[in-house]
Amino acid sequence: MNSVQLHEYMSRTHQRRKWVDRWMSGLLFLAALAALVPLFSVLGYVIWNGAGYLNWDFFSKLPKPVGENGGGMANALAGTCTLVATASLIGVPWGVAAGVFLSEYGDGKLGTIVRFATDMLASVPSIVIGLFVYTLVVVPMGGFSAMAGGVALAIIMIPIVARSTEEIVRLVPVHIREAGLALGVSRWKVILRIVLRGCVSGITTGVMLAVARVAGETAPLLLTSLNNQYWNLGITGPIASLPVQIYSYAISPFDEWHGLAWAGALLLVLMVFVVNVLARLVFGTGGSGRD
Repeated sequence: MNSVQLHEYMSRTHQRRKWVDRWMSGLLFLAALAALVPLFSVLGYVIWNGAGYLNWDFFSKLPKPVGENGGGMANALAGTCTLVATASLIGVPWGVAAGVFLSEYGDGKLGTIVRFATDMLASVPSIVIGLFVYTLVVVPMGGFSAMAGGVALAIIMIPIVARSTEEIVRLVPVHIREAGLALGVSRWKVILRIVLRGCVSGITTGVMLAVARVAGETAPLLLTSLNNQYWNLGITGPIASLPVQIYSYAISPFDEWHGLAWAGALLLVLMVFVVNVLARLVFGTGGSGRD
């Protein structure tokens, strides 16, 4: 093959590669578009149906009885905050502790078992967790309660926080640990005062994603916290929540309640969207690579 033929061959190869690159880029763009269309379709439909019902009454008033127009979901909004706060108080410490254990001490057989159990817990359907907490908490307490709902949501949160914490802690460079140990600092102090302090942003990201995950759960709450049409911010009695209130209104035969259900769905979607955006922003400012 002479130089002219080689040049023609290289030119054809280059053109073919350019066309293949353009075709593949186009296919990837279409795939990304296909993934975004359902998301924005759902978001747009929820906004279209629920935006008109988002007003001051929705955020400040209790649900109205059957046959009366108006009302809101103030108690459900406050109840969701109470449930998520209770779940966070229970689930976040356990999840962070499990994640630190898996990262720092999880190379052995026990770590493999804990990691497998965490993955299995993350895949358990939420209704099964609700049934488990119903047997474990609701029956012994003699009734539905916000505490039972918080426990159910906490169980869902633990594997999410644990695995995200494990991945973030593993990103801390090894030489930082070695430097602390070389100065005579005990290992547990190195973990608490150096490693975790440098992972606060990443761990916070995992926690926020877990909060976004449990904020929209309905099935376990039907079996644990049930619902309440009135104000109740305690943890020993039934409490309202946005997902359950949306479910109750959506299956009703009243158009007014259907509109409030769409408004509640829009608020819930916006809450999850804001939490996810904040998590991405926090993740963008924290973390480091392991050497």
